[in-house]
Amino acid sequence: QVQLVESGGGLVQAGDSLRLSCAASGGSFSSNALGWFRQAPGKEREFVAGISRIGGSTYYADSVKGRFTISRDNAKQTVYLQMNNLKPEDTAVYYCAVRSSYNPGYSPAAYDYWGQGTQVTVSS
Repeated sequence: QVQLVESGGGLVQAGDSLRLSCAASGGSFSSNALGWFRQAPGKEREFVAGISRIGGSTYYADSVKGRFTISRDNAKQTVYLQMNNLKPEDTAVYYCAVRSSYNPGYSPAAYDYWGQGTQVTVSS
């Protein structure tokens, strides 16, 4: 059983930066692909970014490409999401997730474990 705890969310202004962290415990962190998703009120959960098992490949939603960067530190069992140039439309609850596979997937259904989420609010 893998437990995930996100942190780093908050209220920021448009153009600001935030770095989300997701600390994992249990399971074998380095054996899994990881992903970040977000869910805004009234909307479905959507893929934001993903990283492969050893971090060699990263994947991004078009809406965040060039602004967000996903990374992982297997020694610390932590995945990060650096978010730059934030926009009001980035406002959502952000979730990290673990997929028992080499590569991340784009669908929430592809993931096996989820964190509780952290709120990111971007004001204009």
